[in-house]
Amino acid sequence: MTDLKYTIKDFKSENEVRWCPGCGDYAIMNAVQRTMAGMGIPREKFAVISGIGCSSRFPYYMSTFGFHTIHGRAAAVASGVKAANPDLSVWVITGDGDAMAIGGNHFIHLIRRNMDLNLVLFNNRIYGLTKGQYSPTSDRGVKTKTSPFGTVEDPFVPGQLVIGARGTFFARSIDSNIKLSQEVFDGAAKHKGTSVVEVLQNCVIFNNGIHNAITDPNHRADRQLILEHGKPMLFGEENEKGIIFDKGKLKVAKVGENGVTRDDVLVHDANEPDPTIHMALINMQLPDFPVAFGVIRSVSAPVYDVEMEAQIKTVQQTRKIKNVDELLSSGNTWEVTTENGLTGKDCSKFEFK
Repeated sequence: MTDLKYTIKDFKSENEVRWCPGCGDYAIMNAVQRTMAGMGIPREKFAVISGIGCSSRFPYYMSTFGFHTIHGRAAAVASGVKAANPDLSVWVITGDGDAMAIGGNHFIHLIRRNMDLNLVLFNNRIYGLTKGQYSPTSDRGVKTKTSPFGTVEDPFVPGQLVIGARGTFFARSIDSNIKLSQEVFDGAAKHKGTSVVEVLQNCVIFNNGIHNAITDPNHRADRQLILEHGKPMLFGEENEKGIIFDKGKLKVAKVGENGVTRDDVLVHDANEPDPTIHMALINMQLPDFPVAFGVIRSVSAPVYDVEMEAQIKTVQQTRKIKNVDELLSSGNTWEVTTENGLTGKDCSKFEFK
């Protein structure tokens, strides 16, 4: 860390931003830039890696190192970047299609390995760049250009995949709340290991209003639960509602009714190793529950790139074979001698017939 003083302008490139007017990507990028400006590390220590999709134009608009890779492969390329240069702060920018369809295997194995990098998943539940096909997170029954009569598939829930792959950090935000996004990104940047942040994002052209039920100002307080570590899970206009644990399940209760007090409301523990409650929070959905936002899970575990670097140093210090010549001379070796007395050292003089 340094005492460098950056502003958001330091992370904006000179390239023209070519997202549609009103796209949620603008707000997400703004929050990422604000987060980077406050991290206090040199700008050349950042690398932004993306795949294919609207969100994946992100590196062009950042005044950092970046790599616009190929469809679904951002996580794999970013893993190589981090392994080759562990000092970099690596950010993977991807979408629900890029990460969870063609990039699905890379996504879960990045999380399983626990590489120390940050993955931001833009979730608009549609393929926007290719003009409106349903994606792996589209709801069952939704009508799109590739499902004119409605999909007959159930969607992925990104947080479920993160927990299933033994993820150490998962958070959720929404494009319209830049303050929350910045807080979440800051937590992701400080986490040692793979951090996954799902951002619910609006595609104004092909899936406009997909998150309206959650963002509607008239109902937002009742439909969003903003989690904070160490604080009770309260929501509502007057924080009059809370999440309690009843008969082995989460339940919404109103404080002051049916004997429920604030002491009965669950206190959020993002650092709990057991993912049971974290998974339950991820699974909460309208209309029975509010949608959980903020840092849902943040636990410690061995970090792949740190472990790899330590292993290499240990092997270098303890290995018996120090170079290629010693390797070639190890094991079973022999010299070839001819009738003329020539050996392998004089092999250039050999005549083969």
